[in-house]
This record gives sequence, C-alpha cells and structure tokens, in this order.
Amino acid sequence: MAKVVVLGGCGAVGSVAVKTLASQDMFTSVVIGDMNMDRAQAIIADLGQDKVSAIRLNADDPESIRGAIAGADVVLNCVGPFYKTVKTILKEVIESGINYVDICDDVDVTLEILAMDADAKRSGVSALIGMGSSPGATNLLAKLAHDSLLDETDSIDIFHTHGGEAIEGEGVIAHRFHCMSIDIPMFLNGSLTYVKYFEDDGKALRQTFDFPVVGKNIPLYPYPHPEQVTLPRYLQLKQVTNKGSVLPNEYYNLTRDLCGLGLASRETLEVKGTSIVPYDFAVAYILKERERILKETGFDTPRGCCSVVAKGRKDGEYKEYRFHMASRSQALGEGTGIPAAMGVILMQQGKVSGPGVLPPEACVDPMEFVSLISKVMKLDEKKEDGDSFGGVIVESVDETGAVTKLDI
Repeated sequence: MAKVVVLGGCGAVGSVAVKTLASQDMFTSVVIGDMNMDRAQAIIADLGQDKVSAIRLNADDPESIRGAIAGADVVLNCVGPFYKTVKTILKEVIESGINYVDICDDVDVTLEILAMDADAKRSGVSALIGMGSSPGATNLLAKLAHDSLLDETDSIDIFHTHGGEAIEGEGVIAHRFHCMSIDIPMFLNGSLTYVKYFEDDGKALRQTFDFPVVGKNIPLYPYPHPEQVTLPRYLQLKQVTNKGSVLPNEYYNLTRDLCGLGLASRETLEVKGTSIVPYDFAVAYILKERERILKETGFDTPRGCCSVVAKGRKDGEYKEYRFHMASRSQALGEGTGIPAAMGVILMQQGKVSGPGVLPPEACVDPMEFVSLISKVMKLDEKKEDGDSFGGVIVESVDETGAVTKLDI
C-alpha cells in the first residue's frame, strides 16, 4: 500500500503526473492536492479509477499543507511559481517526515532549499528537487555523458523550447517574468557568473538552435534554471549554460516585450481613478492574446524538445554527445510531468539515495532513469529523426563534425 499526494495536481504538469502515477500498480492511493476542486473532480472522472481522490489545498497555508499530505509515502510538489511556494511546502513535508519530489526550476529559491539539507537529514527525509525536464532529465543526461561516455567533460549546454499546451495559467507567466527579471547564473570558464536578461551580457548569450522534430533556427535566451548552479557541484566541468524559449516565437516575444516595458511590476498604479497592478494586466493580456497567436500561427498541436549537448574528450580525442527529448504531440505538461512522476516511482522503489535535499545528479543513477523512459515517457521514436536511447534521440559528433546516430 503506497500513497502519493500530488500538490498542484490540477495544473498542466501536475495533472499529467497524476495520470502517470495512477497507472502504476505500486500506488494504491493517488491524491490530488489543489484549490480547484471542480477541475480535480473532472480529472478523477476522466481517469475512472477509485484510487484517485482529491483534497483542497492552499499552498500558502502551512496547516492546509499538513492536512493535504497526511499519511503520504511520497509528496510530489508541482505548485508554481516555486520562488513563492516551495520553501513553505518543503518545510512542512520535512517536519512531517515524508519523502519528497518537486519540479522546482527557480534557481534563486533552489539555493535556499538546498540549505534545508540538514533539516531533511535530521528527519530522515529524501527530497529530490528539480525533477522535471529542465531541470531533471537534463541533469541526469549530463551525468550520464560525464560518467559513462566521456573521459573528460568540458561543457554541458542545455537548450529547450515548447509550446501549444492545452492549458496555461498565471503561474507559468509569473515564472517567465521571474526568469527575465532576476540575475541569471551561467557557469563559464570554471566559475559561476551572473548576467542580466535585458542587458548586453545577457544579450550576448542569445543564439539559435536546431531542434529535431520541433524546428530549426529557434531563437533561445539565457534561462535562470538550477543546472548551472548544481551540476558543477557534482561533476568536473568548465561550462554549464541553459537557454530556452516558448513557441511560437510571437508568443514568447509578447511576454518578453511586456516584461521589458516594466509591466511585470506588482506596484499599484492609479489610472483615471482606478487602481491597476501592471502585473495583473500583463498576465490577463498575455493569456488572452495567446489564443489569437496560436490560431494565427497555426500552432494547433503541442510540441517541444529539450536537448543536452556534452562536449569533451574520449580516448584523447574530441567527442560531443547530443541528447534530444523531442515530441510532436507533447510539450510542457508531459515533458515535465512524466519525469516528475518517474522521480516519484524511483523514490518509492528506494532508488533515490538520501536522506537530504538533493538535485537529481546527486541522488539518482542515470541508467535507472533511462530504463524507465521507454516504459513511462511516450516520446517520438527514432524513425526519420535518428535512433532512440530509451525514448531519447542520441547523436555522437567527432572532431571532424561528422554526426552519428546512436542506439546505446
């Protein structure tokens, strides 16, 4: 008998995790913790499984959190934005002595919850943080290349894009605004540095990238995800970068431009006798315009790709490995929610080392994760795009630039 509680289980990511976990026989109880009980009941009805239930959750209220997680074997936290919610939730989970997985992708608060490591150890709690796509799968593919494929690894560069999700809420927009507003860490030339999204140092890191399945020459921008901070702690590296975007480009550009104009501000303005919060207007406007942009660009199907490029040496010669998790039919929800569920499965199987607060590369064997991908994560298979590494397209590049598709 195992019970898992998915906090934020009604969201784009959490609902996918609920569906994935409900399909696993090891869990006899899957509980959706969320404010939206109507949506929770709709998910339960759609799944048609007696083992799925729901409990009302206010993620800002410690008492509500304690009530939602009571009796759980594992808690999966999908409540964003994480810079606002994760510390309160993790504190209550640790004090309740329950193992924990989250998809926290806000680097600033990641540093704060890593500092809760001693508390987790005292409570005997294993807390696997950042277990989504980026961070999450990216960390483990980087570790796989570092530990098993290369003798020396110089750099890990992470690229991601996605779009067309069926639902998108305020928390997602808030996260993007946050990513564009804070100092962005990049591990360059063996040391951690910070750049600003709208200033010259951040602009200098912008580039395009060719994603299999999704498209070529996709514009990418510096992203403040945790990999740049955590990977160098556990792997010998000279560089870790993270760059991403949202599709279609017109939609991402709208979010970027409104943030650049200062409309992510939460300071109240008086406009003709009416109090207006720029942030509230911007979120509402972006979500309204999203539907128009998706329709006008013909973006009617979710799609996404997350790629990891590892460069170094093997047997004294230059070698590069590229890992691509790409799909024409899945995007943020599946791309993040399924790896998160896989983290919960590994936790319940006792395959996450601990206790403590740890990123994936510190407590998960990459091959254990890879072995689950083909069973759980339905990504596009090789076909015309190259061989599949358990659902992941893998390419090897030699010093001449010759690309070989691998089936490892």
